[in-house]
Amino acid sequence: MSLNKEQIAQRIAKELKDGYYVNLGIGIPTLVANYIPRGISVEFQSENGVLGMGPFPYEGEEDPDIINAGKQTITTLPGASFFDSSLSFGMIRGKHVDLTILGAMEVSENGDIANWKIPGKMVKGMGGAMDLVASAENIIVAMMHTNKAGASKLLKKCSLPLTGVNCVKKIVTNLAVIEVTKEGFKLLERAPGVSVEEIKKATEGNLIIVGEIPEMIY
Repeated sequence: MSLNKEQIAQRIAKELKDGYYVNLGIGIPTLVANYIPRGISVEFQSENGVLGMGPFPYEGEEDPDIINAGKQTITTLPGASFFDSSLSFGMIRGKHVDLTILGAMEVSENGDIANWKIPGKMVKGMGGAMDLVASAENIIVAMMHTNKAGASKLLKKCSLPLTGVNCVKKIVTNLAVIEVTKEGFKLLERAPGVSVEEIKKATEGNLIIVGEIPEMIY
């Protein structure tokens, strides 16, 4: 059984540690704010100028003036603050963010990431992704293992324009948890009911398998 987007976010939330400052990218990463483990305190930062984001609001309780970088309505926790983009990117470029969680279209086996442009399709620009990947010490990617056509998104080499080079540390997909190493993709966990063979078939890049691979707990 492959995971859905909510379950991917739940598994990534287990990577959060008490006191972390975390930036959430657009897409699946924004869901992580809904699954903070009990007993820890985490500050979520959004590049549009918010520190202290909470979970998504319940239907009917949205405030259209309080949004994240993806223009989704959000909640804020006690003590949250709002500021301009220059201060926000000062936090990012100054390496004051402990963990960055991003979506991706492709990731290569050496940790390159492509997550902003598909040639031929109109986009407004790279946004803050370039700053995030250049400044973050720890980047986790949340994405589906394959695209809609069934082709692998974990590649030997990215085919799309790059956002960053050799920067991704870990990937959580609907099939697996994978660490990016110098030798390639190291399989750490598999989704419940998903076999190692299924993951191998869905991974174009070099997949390293050592010993028994445990099932993911999310």
